Amino acid sequence: MEFELSKPQQLLQESARTLFQRTCNPERVRELMETETAHDDTLWSEYVDQGWTGLTLPESVDGLDLGVVELAALMEELGRACVPGSLAASTCAGILLNELSSHDIAVSMLQEIVEGKMRAAVALHEEVPDWDPTNVQASLGRGAGQIVLEGEKTLVGGLLGADVILVVVWDENELAIVSVPSSHEGVEIRSTPGIDRSRPLGSVRFNSVTVREDNILGRGSAVECALQRMSRVGAVMACADMVGGMQWMLDAAVDYAKTREQFGKPIGSYQMVQEQCADMLLLIESSRSATYYAAWALSEDAPDALRAVSMAKAYCSEASREVGDRSIQVHGGIGFTWEHDLHLYYKRAKASELSFGDATYHRELLAKSLLDD
Repeated sequence: MEFELSKPQQLLQESARTLFQRTCNPERVRELMETETAHDDTLWSEYVDQGWTGLTLPESVDGLDLGVVELAALMEELGRACVPGSLAASTCAGILLNELSSHDIAVSMLQEIVEGKMRAAVALHEEVPDWDPTNVQASLGRGAGQIVLEGEKTLVGGLLGADVILVVVWDENELAIVSVPSSHEGVEIRSTPGIDRSRPLGSVRFNSVTVREDNILGRGSAVECALQRMSRVGAVMACADMVGGMQWMLDAAVDYAKTREQFGKPIGSYQMVQEQCADMLLLIESSRSATYYAAWALSEDAPDALRAVSMAKAYCSEASREVGDRSIQVHGGIGFTWEHDLHLYYKRAKASELSFGDATYHRELLAKSLLDD
């Protein structure tokens, strides 16, 4: 079995790192975090030019048709540079639409996403966030020749600035996905305060929003499978983002330990500091291995793909927090000041820890899987 990225995968990762070093330094990250959407049109154009807006989408919609491993390699670099914006959220929307590509409107939306003409967001969570789509309450009402959407969605990534919202609802006794333009009458969007300001969240209220039949992109088992695929790939994306952030936190701690002197010598010469860095390295390499195995398992439809994803997400969720804690310990007092960039990565790790299910949620999935066997 090949345990390293292939040459093309390495080139993808290196090109991403070079781009972010050039266009998304810490000063630019902080500038974008002060905006409502954390979106950069110039950076988004770079995504389109590189083909990243359609990285895993099929060639029939002008995508690159690459796998989840390549996606993980890209997301690791996003995490390493703490890149703001909604690329991950838009990628999840693209994955969902691709699973529903038997619908003509879904195909046309995919084409626009790849070309950078459209940004989409997936609205799943409600008042009590839950990754089980069967617990949603938003629904479609039918009567007098109209279809009306009522409900509220919270913690929607990429919502602020999105052109289209993909809403998970009940349509009678079946789950359905409805595409609703964000500018549609009756759609009320609000910003949601969050710990990670590099990836703003929003909530949206649908007040008797009329929906056309052809805006219902799918129902029933097709929607359930699409949401499952999006959640699994999304969890791997979150893991890769955390791996990139953890690597930055370790590198920053090592650099600081080499230059910060105490009692006349660098603090990196003390065994306790060395142990902190060694523990961080172990957590990062274990997280990276679990993440890329899960990505490979999804790409190859391996029988243990679901377990691999849950194992990776459970491990990375706790490892990223632990690495952040230890990096702050190495940095000492300066580690938790606003002026230092470390807190940006720590907050992003905390947000990613909850994305697509935290460690407890995925351990429950693993336990259920093992008991079912």
